[in-house]
Amino acid sequence: MPIASPQELSQKKCLPCEGGVDPCPLDHARAQTAALPLWSLSDDGRWIRRQVRFKNFVEAVSCLNQIADVAETEGHHPDLHITGYRILGIELTTHAIGGLSENDFIVAAKIDQLIADQFPNAKVHP
Repeated sequence: MPIASPQELSQKKCLPCEGGVDPCPLDHARAQTAALPLWSLSDDGRWIRRQVRFKNFVEAVSCLNQIADVAETEGHHPDLHITGYRILGIELTTHAIGGLSENDFIVAAKIDQLIADQFPNAKVHP
């Protein structure tokens, strides 16, 4: 699978994954994550993560709920965590294959677009 731009990824739809396919090789996962600079790749290459700091708890929960809508539409669900009352952690992996698939990068790009459009004052949190 070629490296896709965020715009290309956000135009795609997730495909059902019930297992039986290999996860992205580490070199491909590194290259695709580099195309999504707000995300970081785990050392083992099995998941990607992004953290966002919001103005307050209500804004963080609002974003979480909007991400949930995207996830339901795509049929691919991230792990979402609110810590420190306003920091939203987002982790993506394809559980059925124990690693990353194109679906993870598609949802990541759609989340980036959602945050940019709906929460322009949100900050990247290290």
